[in-house]
Amino acid sequence: MPELPEVETFARDLDAAVAGSRIVGVAVTRADVLRETDARGLTRRVTGATIEHCWRRAKLVVIDLSTGDRIAIQPRFTGGFLIDDGGLPDHERIYSTLAFQLADGRALHYRDVRRLGTVSLMSPTRWDEYASALGVEPLTPEFTPERLAEAVRGSTQAIKKLLMDQRRIAGVGNIYANEALWRAGVDPSRQGRSLRAPEIAALHDAVVSVLREAIAARGTSFRDYRDTSGERGEFVQRLAAYGRGGLPCPRCGARLISTHEIDGRATVFCAHCQR
Repeated sequence: MPELPEVETFARDLDAAVAGSRIVGVAVTRADVLRETDARGLTRRVTGATIEHCWRRAKLVVIDLSTGDRIAIQPRFTGGFLIDDGGLPDHERIYSTLAFQLADGRALHYRDVRRLGTVSLMSPTRWDEYASALGVEPLTPEFTPERLAEAVRGSTQAIKKLLMDQRRIAGVGNIYANEALWRAGVDPSRQGRSLRAPEIAALHDAVVSVLREAIAARGTSFRDYRDTSGERGEFVQRLAAYGRGGLPCPRCGARLISTHEIDGRATVFCAHCQR
C-alpha cells in the first residue's frame, strides 16, 4: 500500500490542485526519503519551476516540471500528500518529510509516518532509463490477454507473485492481486506456465475490472491510506478476499484461507472455487 488505485487517486487530485503552480521554495525536514538528490540539490533544481502535470506510472506519483526534471514519489506503506492552504492543523504536519512552497501561498507536503517511501528527482534521461525497466500498465490498450500470457509464459513462479512483479505488470500489489485472482477463480499458488488461455483471459479481465472499480472508489483504506483530502478509500467495503481470511467466500460460502506461504505476503483465497 498504496497500490495503483491509491496512487492514481493521489496523482489525479494533485494534478487538479497544483498543476500550473510555481514552486518558490522547498523545506526538507526528513532528508532520508530523498533519492538521487539531496536537500540542497532538490531545492536548487526545483525552485522557480512550474508544475506542469501530475500523473502516475506504476506505483509512483510523477510530477513533471517546466525544467524537464521529474519528481517521482513512491509512497509505499504510509506515504501520502497534504495540500496546506494555511488552515492545515499542526498535528497534520507532524509526519511531513518535505514541503514544496507554492507561489500562491500554499504548500504541498509529502508525509510519511514510517518514512519507507522515497522522493527522487530525475532528469529526462534518467527517467527514461528508470521507466523502461517497468512493466506494462494494466489499464492501457497495450495490456491484452496476449500480453498477460507473455508475462507469465514459461514461469514456474506462483501466478500471484508474477502479477506483483513490477517488471512484468506495473502497479499491481498485494491487495489487488488477491482480489483479481479471486474474481478469476484462479488459485494464487498456481505456476504461471500452468494457466490455460481461458484462465488468462479471465484473469486479464479481473485485473482490469478490479483496478478500475477501486479507482472509482478512490482506493482501499485498509490501514493507513487517506487521499489528499484526508478521506478514506471506499473500496474496502467491496473486498472479497483480501483481509477476509476465515470468513465465508462471497461466491461459494466456503471458509477463506489465509496464508503467508506463497510469497511471504498475506494471501487469502478460496480453496473450493479457486482452482
